[in-house]
Amino acid sequence: MESSTRLGGEVGRLLRQERELRRLTQRDLATATGIAQTTVARVESGHRGAALPLVERLFAALGRQLVVGVEDLDEDVDRQIAQLADRGIDDRLLDTDVERFRRHVDGISYVFDGPTAALLQGAPVPAPGVHVALLWSEADTISEWLTGRYASRWMDRWQEYRHIPVDPREPYPHRWQTIAGEIHARMCDELPESIDVRHGERHYPVVPLAELAIADPGVARLLDRHRAGRSGQPVAGERRLTGQPATG
Repeated sequence: MESSTRLGGEVGRLLRQERELRRLTQRDLATATGIAQTTVARVESGHRGAALPLVERLFAALGRQLVVGVEDLDEDVDRQIAQLADRGIDDRLLDTDVERFRRHVDGISYVFDGPTAALLQGAPVPAPGVHVALLWSEADTISEWLTGRYASRWMDRWQEYRHIPVDPREPYPHRWQTIAGEIHARMCDELPESIDVRHGERHYPVVPLAELAIADPGVARLLDRHRAGRSGQPVAGERRLTGQPATG
């Protein structure tokens, strides 16, 4: 099946979770199933659709099988918001690449943007990867920095990262996988106005929430869902894809 990024990500998360519970490496699972380790890695990353027989084979090797159900549109988003609302900001940041990015970033002007900026300001919104605003005038520096961090670039056509030119001036999405984390960039002639948010001894330049709500429709929708109070209510329904012991 050609999975959407969200659905493929859920399958990959469950597979990785079940594998790690059994203290197996990707190589162990690949050996047990006769499937290439690179294929196991791609399924777990959620960046590439996988055929159902392949997915079933991987789970079967772990003594598990998938259960598929349906739920209201965006119910998974409400569930994530509800779960994040129950956690403190420092705990929420552990699930992101923000600190990894901060440790590696050097010589580049940036402002945290999008869902990353919203999360840093306390909004309990899902924030995969690190969203930043970068300068077109620093394209050469950014390209060198990405190359030095072994970056691969996201390709919408194949729904995966590939080793193609990482220069932001190339006509590809401004999204890279690096040793500094997964980076989503908004290239700008000038960096947006920012405020300084502090957590402990750490300082983060971020686009203010009010500006995010105007500039990023996706973030605006997440903030609206949170403000509407839906995140505070128990979300009914089974997770769309769950693992359970294999039968038969």
